[in-house]
Amino acid sequence: MDNKLFRRPRDLLLIFEILAIALVFYTYEGHLDRQLLFLTGGLIFVIYISNFILGKITTGDNYIFLIVSLLLTIGVITIFRIQPETGIRQLQWAFIGVLFFYATYFVVRVVPHVERYGSLALLISVLLFLSTIVFGNTVRGARNWLSIGSSIVFQPTEFIKILLMFILGSFYCNYEKYKKYPYTSYIIMAIIYFFVLLLFIQRDLGTAVLFMAMYIAIQFVYDPDIKAFFVNLALLALGSVVGYFLFGHVRTRIDIWLDPWSYVYGAGRQIVQALFAIAEGGFFGAGIGFGHPELIPVAVSDFIFPVICEEMGLFAGFAIILLYILLIYRGIKIALEQEYKFYRMLAISATVLISVQAFLNIGGVTKLIPMTGITLPFMSYGGSSILSSFIALGILQVASEDLSWKYEREIMKGEVNDEAFGK
Repeated sequence: MDNKLFRRPRDLLLIFEILAIALVFYTYEGHLDRQLLFLTGGLIFVIYISNFILGKITTGDNYIFLIVSLLLTIGVITIFRIQPETGIRQLQWAFIGVLFFYATYFVVRVVPHVERYGSLALLISVLLFLSTIVFGNTVRGARNWLSIGSSIVFQPTEFIKILLMFILGSFYCNYEKYKKYPYTSYIIMAIIYFFVLLLFIQRDLGTAVLFMAMYIAIQFVYDPDIKAFFVNLALLALGSVVGYFLFGHVRTRIDIWLDPWSYVYGAGRQIVQALFAIAEGGFFGAGIGFGHPELIPVAVSDFIFPVICEEMGLFAGFAIILLYILLIYRGIKIALEQEYKFYRMLAISATVLISVQAFLNIGGVTKLIPMTGITLPFMSYGGSSILSSFIALGILQVASEDLSWKYEREIMKGEVNDEAFGK
C-alpha cells in the first residue's frame, strides 16, 4: 500500500483528536493540571505514532487500527466529560492497550506453529474459570471479577474470549487427528457448552452469547459434520428456554426489555434513562457538556452510547455504528484473503467477537434486544475490556498479512499440512 495514501487519513485523525480534546477542555470546569495535559498530549502522540509505525512495519491492513483510534478517542473524551478521574484512568488503560496490541502482534506473528497451543489455551481457560467461581467477586449481580492482591482486579472472561479463538482454531486445524475418536465434532461442542454453563453460574449472560457466536461462526464454516451444526442450534434454542425458566436474572432481563416502564424506579431505570437521553439529543445533540449523563446509571461503561447520542446527536451515533461496520468489513475482507486456515479462523473469530459485542451493547441500550451487560469495544471504560479488545485487534492485524514466510521452510520441504493451512 502506498504510504502517501495512508498518510492523509492519519493526518485527519490527528486534527480530529486535537479539536475534540480542545473542545472538552473548553467545557471542563476543573483545573487543567500538568498530569492531565501530559496524558492528553500523550494520547494524541501515541495514537499518531502508532499509526505511523504500523504503516512501516506491517504489510497487512493499515486501516483497522485507524478506525479503532477514532473509536478510542471518542470514548476517552466522553468518559473524561462524565467523570474526569475515570477519564484519566481510561487514558492510562488506552496506553497499555496499545502496548498489548503491539505485543500480541509480534508474539502471534513470530511464534512458530501457534495452532499447536490449543490444549494449553484450554487448560488456562479452565483454570481461570474455576478461579473465578471459587475466589471471584460479585459486581452488579455477576460473579466475574478476580482480585490479585489489593490493586489488581480484572475480568478473566475477557481474556478467555481470546483463548477461545485459539481453542477453536487449533481444534479445526487438527480435525483430521481427532477423527479417530467417535463423535469428533461433539468434543468441541461439549467444551463450549461447559464454558457456557460456567458463565451461567457466574450470571455472565453477555459473554455466554459471545462464546456461542464465535463457536457457531467457526462451526458453520469449518465443521464437516453438518448434523453437529443443527444439533448445536437445537441445543442453543433449548438452552435459551431452559435458562429463562431456571435463572431469575434471565427472566428479569427479558421482562425489562418487554416493558421497562413497569420497572422504571428499579431495574428498568437504566434503559428508560438511556432512551430519554437518546431522544433528548435529537439529530445534532445538546452539545458536549450540556447533557445529563449523571442520570444514566453506569454511563461510563455499559451505557456510554446514549451519552454520546445525547451530547453529540444521533448523527454521531450513526457515525459510530458506521465505524464498527467498516471495522467488520475489513475483518471479513482479511478472513477472505488470508491463505492459511488457522489465521483465517482467528480473523473470523476476532471479527465476530468485535461485531457481536458492539451489537449486544448498542442493541441493548436502544431496547432493540435485552440488555446483556456487555461493554462497547474500545469505547467503554474498563481495563480488562480495553486490553482484550486490543489483543483481538492485534490478532486481526497479524491475520491481515501474507504469512507464507512463516512456513517457507515447510513449504520447500513439502511438510505443510494442507488440511491445517490450505484453502
